[in-house]
Amino acid sequence: MEKLAASTEPQGPRPVLGRESVQVPDDQDFRSFRSECEAEVGWNLTYSRAGVSVWVQAVEMDRTLHKIKCRMECCDVPAETLYDVLHDIEYRKKWDSNVIETFDIARLTVNADVGYYSWRCPKPLKNRDVITLRSWLPMGADYIIMNYSVKHPKYPPRKDLVRAVSIQTGYLIQSTGPKSCVITYLAQVDPKGSLPKWVVNKSSQFLAPKSPLPSLALSELSVQHADSLENIDESAVAESREERMGGAGGEGSDDDTSLT
Repeated sequence: MEKLAASTEPQGPRPVLGRESVQVPDDQDFRSFRSECEAEVGWNLTYSRAGVSVWVQAVEMDRTLHKIKCRMECCDVPAETLYDVLHDIEYRKKWDSNVIETFDIARLTVNADVGYYSWRCPKPLKNRDVITLRSWLPMGADYIIMNYSVKHPKYPPRKDLVRAVSIQTGYLIQSTGPKSCVITYLAQVDPKGSLPKWVVNKSSQFLAPKSPLPSLALSELSVQHADSLENIDESAVAESREERMGGAGGEGSDDDTSLT
């Protein structure tokens, strides 16, 4: 796996929302993502227990669309090892119990590609999928993997799935020692459709890279906007008994966020 070094020149933050053209993230984008992962102002802590913390932030332009941030301490796991695991698409199928199908589509640059991911939603909702442009960058002893949704002409929305939109999703892995690290997962995902309240914060998912791929020109892609996709009304769907009994993953408040 090729590792790139980030520039140290200071630059201002770059907005993520409102992206109109497909671009491979640069050093400034990675620094902005890192700053948001580390930020505390404007975030509401909803869960904190046993080295795991979860925050939620409502987006001003759409109070129903939330950003979710989860931070977890990883003992006996070096940052580089965790970074490599998140790049392993085959191993993902072992730790991600919600994955239906995931594969890499094409390579864009030495540190960016396009990939497909579909996942199971809480019953009885329809399952979702995304096409994302994913990029990654080591930054000293730390690592970042992040993505956003794009449209690919050969992978249009499927009739059996609802095409979701990753506005921005990613990981910040920070080394805390030779054999320990902290991982922060940041996601802003529009699951599409009118969803019931109980499922709004269960629709974010881990999305990561890898392996040898055919090349693809950026001109073949376009930004995937949420308003260009069909809106599926599932607001009246009730949470299944199975989901109520076993979907919470243990004790926690009614506002606990479940990362699928």
